Amino acid sequence: SLVESADKNKSKSEAFITRFARVYTPIVVFAAIALAVIPPFLAATGIVGEGTFGENFPLWLNRALIFLVVSCPCALVISVPLTFFGGIGGASRNGILIKGSNYMDALAKVGTVVFDKTGTLTHGEFAVAAVHADASCPDHSSHDADNVHIGEYSDKEKILLHLAAHAEHFTTHPIGAALRTAFPQEATDGCEVTDVEEIAGQGIRAKVNGKVVCVGNKKMMENIGAKWHDCNQVGTIIHVAIDGKYAGHIVINDTLKGGSAHAIRELKELGVEKTVMLTGDRREVGEDVAHKLGLDECRAELLPTDKVSHVEQLLKTKTAGKTLAYVGDGINDAPVLKRADVGIAMGGLGSDAAIEAADVVLMDDDPRKIALAVKIARRTIHIAHENVIFAIGVKVAVLILATIGLGTMWMAVFADVGVTVLAVLNAMRSLGKNRLFYR
Repeated sequence: SLVESADKNKSKSEAFITRFARVYTPIVVFAAIALAVIPPFLAATGIVGEGTFGENFPLWLNRALIFLVVSCPCALVISVPLTFFGGIGGASRNGILIKGSNYMDALAKVGTVVFDKTGTLTHGEFAVAAVHADASCPDHSSHDADNVHIGEYSDKEKILLHLAAHAEHFTTHPIGAALRTAFPQEATDGCEVTDVEEIAGQGIRAKVNGKVVCVGNKKMMENIGAKWHDCNQVGTIIHVAIDGKYAGHIVINDTLKGGSAHAIRELKELGVEKTVMLTGDRREVGEDVAHKLGLDECRAELLPTDKVSHVEQLLKTKTAGKTLAYVGDGINDAPVLKRADVGIAMGGLGSDAAIEAADVVLMDDDPRKIALAVKIARRTIHIAHENVIFAIGVKVAVLILATIGLGTMWMAVFADVGVTVLAVLNAMRSLGKNRLFYR
């Protein structure tokens, strides 16, 4: 559906050709009439040449007809839109949906690429990496810790993980899912969970077997007066407090996508000047991911509105003539995807809001497809320029020959139909599916 409606968003080149044809065609018709009538009239009046109007008119009428056939804009009007349509089709065959040919122009000129982290450069599948219980954490509860088989954890660590998993029982957040996965008995151990409250931007508060358990970030710990401490291990730190006392923290990590580093390298090889990552995660986590992938900049601990602000700053400082692309997958990325020159969404696991707001959708969530999309766009633009130069060059040459009397009708037919056929065949090259085709 996106590909079929792509003609609603025409590229600058395609829109120019459409406007050009509307003006060009009547001008050419009147020019042909003038070429047939004015020279014989001037010869008949003795101003230029000699002979009567009737003697000269057949010669100039033939030249005018040749001029009219040659100047027909079929090659331009057909081949340029067909080139962009072929490029969109070729991209879709590679799992890349481009919503309009105008976004081909934007992709071809990309100079800055901004990434979200979770779900874009990483899998978005969190897993518990470590459990660090504080001295104040209880080493017993109504749940028998000895019967819990969740790895090489101490009793305190098992209790900490047990209470955190129960507090996150009803949440759909990936972090909550990771805690429940790390504590598989959570759904069947019979513990009572009540008074669940989700505090925006902080975490979750709930009663687990009568104990008030707070699971969240450092802001939540500060608001309840719990004396938290940081962790030297890189990852997302989930702090836990029990009845207002700090009980420890759980380290959760995400894994990088296999193609993320390769995608960054390919973009830089294509001449992308700056790669930036914007994330709501901790600064240490963001900087660690940025270092591993070779990104130029990293901005962490951002809210959705902060991401929009940073993108607007990057738009103001980008190189003239270059565009900015934003790559994201979550519902919180939708405003940024809309604000960027070209928004690229992950279509496999991405949210509907992100896919709707984006201009380009990667159907298999592979970040390497970003570089491929840029290659396809540049190749499509290059083929369109080839067709324009070839068509205009041949037509101008035959027009000059026709005007001075050296052109024939066969030349005119070639300059019209022949050039159109050759331009269409050249446009079909943009349909290529093989990735190597775009290298």
